[in-house]
Amino acid sequence: MRTLFLLLLLANVVFFAYGRYGDVLFPGESQLLQQQINPEAIKVLASAQLAKAAPAKRVPTVACLEWGAFPGGDTERAERMLAPLALGAKLAQRRVDETATWWVYMPPQGSRQAATVKTNELKRLGVEDYFIVQEDPKFRFAVSLGIFRTQDAANGRLEQLRAKGVRTAQVGVRDSQGQRIWFQVRDVPEALAAKLNELKQGIPGSELKECAAEEKMNQ
Repeated sequence: MRTLFLLLLLANVVFFAYGRYGDVLFPGESQLLQQQINPEAIKVLASAQLAKAAPAKRVPTVACLEWGAFPGGDTERAERMLAPLALGAKLAQRRVDETATWWVYMPPQGSRQAATVKTNELKRLGVEDYFIVQEDPKFRFAVSLGIFRTQDAANGRLEQLRAKGVRTAQVGVRDSQGQRIWFQVRDVPEALAAKLNELKQGIPGSELKECAAEEKMNQ
């Protein structure tokens, strides 16, 4: 009984000493516990900090798009359509010598009001791609229904129109020979490419495509 009492007393002394002087006797364990549980080292990042930490998403761009190819009168119209985009140094022109182009059109109507009557008829027939010619004195107030590089392509367009009920359209030579203009735009993000595609719809027969590597911009 006395031996058991002494053992219990010794155990209490050891437990008391460890609790009171444990940091001095076993400094490594205390520091390890403090390192494992350190509330000052735990930080909650705010949403703004997370946004800064995340890598920025890169907006896809096209190196160069070109829209054309336009004869003299259509060039002026395309320039007016591009002006609101304020492209500045990103916009340039490429001039090319081309042979005859063909177009599908309704002959000059004599006045803008008469031409508008024709375009209203086209709308009722489900035709959306057209514009009234104004800049070219020879064809002022004609209704253009598309400009094409080959006569076959123009004839194909005419057949489509006749299938819809258009009767007064015809095929003719738009430009016998001369320079034509491509408008080139560099570093084009997706939103701008979509806008250029919308503009293309406003001039039937025009084309929007990526610039070829050898087609350098003219400043």
